[in-house]
Amino acid sequence: MTEAEPLTVWHDGTCPLCQREIALMRRLDRAGRIRFVDAADGDTSCPLDRAVLLARFHALENGVMLSGAAAFAAMWRAIPLLRPLGLLARLPLFTGLLERVYLAFLKVRPKLQGWLA
Repeated sequence: MTEAEPLTVWHDGTCPLCQREIALMRRLDRAGRIRFVDAADGDTSCPLDRAVLLARFHALENGVMLSGAAAFAAMWRAIPLLRPLGLLARLPLFTGLLERVYLAFLKVRPKLQGWLA
């Protein structure tokens, strides 16, 4: 990732869980390497169908659209404190494991959102 091309991350700005997570990532992204885009904002231009962007976490890294655990790993790589975790996530064993954990998270996400609302 070059300085001229920040990582773009789409998130659900209406989700209380996402709001907390993105607030934390913004605080950790002191160098401004990530461009956070609220996919729930109707005025925001989306590269994919808005429902698709809201259903799973997405990031654009070096022109490649990533989804799910791969998108989280890209975000982690952009933040120096989390970079080792993001690099580890590139290893095939960890990529598959993280995606399975992410899919399990998506099943409990609505309940978590309800608790935080």
